Amino acid sequence: MCMERGSFAARHDFDALPLSPDVEVRCAQSSEIAVLAQMAHRLVPGVRIGAAELARYVAFDPQSILTFTRKGDLVGGMAFLFLNDRGHDALLLDEICLTAPETHYLASAKEDVAAIYIWAIAATGRGIAGLGKAAAHLRQLRFRGADCYAQPSTVAGRDIMKATGFAPVPSFQPDLWCYERPWHRQPLRMPGAIIQARSFADARY
Repeated sequence: MCMERGSFAARHDFDALPLSPDVEVRCAQSSEIAVLAQMAHRLVPGVRIGAAELARYVAFDPQSILTFTRKGDLVGGMAFLFLNDRGHDALLLDEICLTAPETHYLASAKEDVAAIYIWAIAATGRGIAGLGKAAAHLRQLRFRGADCYAQPSTVAGRDIMKATGFAPVPSFQPDLWCYERPWHRQPLRMPGAIIQARSFADARY
């Protein structure tokens, strides 16, 4: 589920989003969980998870929820499910309950993260500018090998997906979008580039 309140007109690859100096992004503290849960209920359609359940996921993985603050005020948050191989398969096959996922689908600290599901984005005003630093958070070694998935639940959320390089992917999971990390993409084999490479080789040898 993904939602945004405010404008997001610029188009950037998710991993190339600018780092806004105005918005601080860090892992959520336990004292912020209740406020984040209320914000998610208010801004993200379909959210039913409460503060107690949210706290359980933060206890399982403290990096799974980020807060966005501006001038000391909480202006947004972003929640992730860091899936292991089993969870990645379950996501594509629509075999995971995304409103209350079982923790055996989530990567432990000792497991590689196979896929990142963006559980929710909730932001007000300039808070959406925190996405750049959130993307930087996901470039840590633990997460770099994982592509990102999301299901936009609003028009604004769908606009964010389009603007940051996400695209719908075939799956049994309805309306699933994927962002393929740049380092996973196959380079384009342009005929001109091949000819130039051959010419360069001929010149050398």
